[in-house]
Amino acid sequence: MRYLDIRRHARRTQPGQHLSQEGVDLARRVGSSSGPYHRVVTSPLPRAIETAIAMGFAADAVDPALAEGEQELFARVEWTAGFGPIATVVRRGGAPGRFARRLAQAWLSIARSLPDEGSALVITHGGFIEAGVAACLPSVDISSWGPSCDYCEGVRLAVDGERFVAGEPLRLPGSR
Repeated sequence: MRYLDIRRHARRTQPGQHLSQEGVDLARRVGSSSGPYHRVVTSPLPRAIETAIAMGFAADAVDPALAEGEQELFARVEWTAGFGPIATVVRRGGAPGRFARRLAQAWLSIARSLPDEGSALVITHGGFIEAGVAACLPSVDISSWGPSCDYCEGVRLAVDGERFVAGEPLRLPGSR
C-alpha cells in the first residue's frame, strides 16, 4: 500500500500569489503533525510551493497538472460546492470528467514512484481535490465528506498497486 496526503494550499494574500502570514502560521501548525513523506509534489503556483515549505517540507517536484484545466470543471460547478456536488458533475463525464481523470492519473503517477508503504504530500488547489477524489474512488459516495476543503485541508488516499482503494478527509479542528 502507498499513501497520498493531498492538501489545499494555505491562505494567500489576494489577489497576490504568495502566502499571507496567517497562511504561513497555519501551514506550520499542520506540518508539525504531518509526515514524514518520501516525496513532496506541488502545483507550480507560488502559494502551493510556499505551503510545502512552510509545512517544513521541500518540494521534490512541481507538476503543472496540479494547477491546470479548472475551467473545464468550474464552468459547471462552483469549486466551493463541496464533495457531493463536484462528484456529481465529474461522474457525468465530459470535460469535468476528463479534468478529474487527468488529476487522478497525476496522483497515481506520484504513488507509483513511492516505495511500498511509502507516502507523499501533494499540494494543490480548492476544487481540484474534490474532483480528483471523485475520479479516484468512483464507487465511493463522497457526498458525506462535506464541504470543499478549506486551507491546508485535504484527503488521504490509499493506493494498492495500480488502483485507489480508500480515502478519508483530512479536516482541521474548528474548520467549517
